[in-house]
Amino acid sequence: MAIVYLSLGSNIDREKHLCAAMDALVEAFGDLKMSQVYESEAVGFEGDNFYNLVAAIDTDLSVGELALRLRDIEDANGRVRSGPKFSARTLDIDILTYDDLTGEVDGIALPRDEILKNAFVLLPLSEVAPQAAHPVVGKTYQELWEGYDQTSQKLWPVPFSWPEV
Repeated sequence: MAIVYLSLGSNIDREKHLCAAMDALVEAFGDLKMSQVYESEAVGFEGDNFYNLVAAIDTDLSVGELALRLRDIEDANGRVRSGPKFSARTLDIDILTYDDLTGEVDGIALPRDEILKNAFVLLPLSEVAPQAAHPVVGKTYQELWEGYDQTSQKLWPVPFSWPEV
């Protein structure tokens, strides 16, 4: 089984789509380890704020099979792919790391470069896996977060209840 870290984000009906995504992930992969949910401003375009989190799953699917499964979850939540790359979205699920694989695997670049670029990825990843090391730079996610310019992107925790009871 591979340990995979996923980044989830939504800026359209945020709570509904993130809850639906986590329900689908639990159904497909079993227990999730997840960060708290953060709100952040849109990066790369003008738009509503996003809710973001990181989840850890275990899977025996290949990278390509996993990417297809995640795409299905996005599509089931109304993801529209016809617009610009940086735009509003109901749900975005990205593979951040898949064990310690590096390079392009099944068309997916690993580890995802957003880990080092975006607070909305690095901070929740450092919560879920503080002592895990980035497979290329070798520093732990906690060390990377401590060295990150934390004033460069606005990010704040939000109350979030899942699973809904």
